[in-house]
Amino acid sequence: MSSATALKCEVKDLALAPSGKQRIEWAGREMPVLQQIRDRFAKEKPLAGIRLVACCHITTETAHLAIALKAAGADAILIASNPLSTQDDVAASLVVDYGIPVFAFRGEDSATYKRHVEIALDHRPNIIVDDGCDVVATLVQDRQHQLAELIGTTEETTTGIVRLEAMFKAGVLTFPAMNVNDADTKHFFDNRYGTGQSTLDGIIRATNILLAGKTIVVAGYGWCGKGTAMRARGMGANVIVTEIDPTKAIEAVMDGFGVMPMADAAAIGDIFITVTGNKHVIKDSHFDVMKDGAIVCNSGHFDIEIDLASLQAKTTEVKNVRNFTEEYCLKNGKSVIVIGEGRLVNLAAAEGHPSAVMDMSFANQAMACEYLVQNKGKLTAGIHTIPVAVDKQIALLKLQAMGVKIDALDPAQIEYINSWNSGT
Repeated sequence: MSSATALKCEVKDLALAPSGKQRIEWAGREMPVLQQIRDRFAKEKPLAGIRLVACCHITTETAHLAIALKAAGADAILIASNPLSTQDDVAASLVVDYGIPVFAFRGEDSATYKRHVEIALDHRPNIIVDDGCDVVATLVQDRQHQLAELIGTTEETTTGIVRLEAMFKAGVLTFPAMNVNDADTKHFFDNRYGTGQSTLDGIIRATNILLAGKTIVVAGYGWCGKGTAMRARGMGANVIVTEIDPTKAIEAVMDGFGVMPMADAAAIGDIFITVTGNKHVIKDSHFDVMKDGAIVCNSGHFDIEIDLASLQAKTTEVKNVRNFTEEYCLKNGKSVIVIGEGRLVNLAAAEGHPSAVMDMSFANQAMACEYLVQNKGKLTAGIHTIPVAVDKQIALLKLQAMGVKIDALDPAQIEYINSWNSGT
């Protein structure tokens, strides 16, 4: 690691910056919405004087969010939200080329991660952009004296929203939190098309296996699960879905997928992908019945969906068989292949979501930060949705950037949909 700069940072190697800058610029070609927001931010400075912490996956796409927030006037620093999701050249470029402090490097251990969270909170943030809610949770648990300085937080992961909802029920969420995850222009596209493509990208890069003809088990049929199942079927796989929600299970059946408990799917699957946001979705008893050479991976935020401790207890040897790919040789003579240590497979073994889909997600993040500042002192404590007008504006900007035009209501149509006495 290097800190040979006047800017405080902790990154792998600042010499990687030229590569990172080139990749950041490449990603920017596919992010026209965030570019328009950044241009406006640079003129209006809506975040001037705001101390901001972003705990995110440090990727080329996140770089554009950070650059936009700095253009808005924010005093921002970045830390990683996952030990294996940092792209070290991007982190270096953000420091060297864009003057943004970054405390993140690929492969950092838990102690380093926690130290970076403390560094982030030492910044005394007014706004927290969180992936997974770790910074917010640490603030609430350990730094109550700083809560008065917090305007609010934004969260764009399902896992983080679940944690915020639990905090609200427990009465400890005493500030506004923007639910970016459930904005239409986020979960309809990022979760479905982004996760669907990038998850399979990570599996293919790590294993180079043919998906056609394989049986792929997708645990969870939320928007991430829908996208993963849809893309896997598109690659020729036979897809089985496991669910705990009866409504989502019916939806999966009607979308043409097989649905069954994981206990039954475990003996059938060739590849297992968890996208639930819950813990131990694949556990001890499932490993016992898996095929020899079954592949398991996770595309949920935290590395808790696969019970690796139970798997390790059944293992005689762990072999590194390819980059990001380990073979667990079991006492029963079979083996289980784990990709990316059970962490986010699309970032551990690939580059995460394509830039074009993150354009809308990060546009929501940027606009949510502005919204919090504009409404300082007006929003109640709790979880708030992105305003519909903002969501629609992001969608319209994306369409315009794609060269797509849509219809507009004429005065008679507007009058009709706003009346109650114009029936048949």
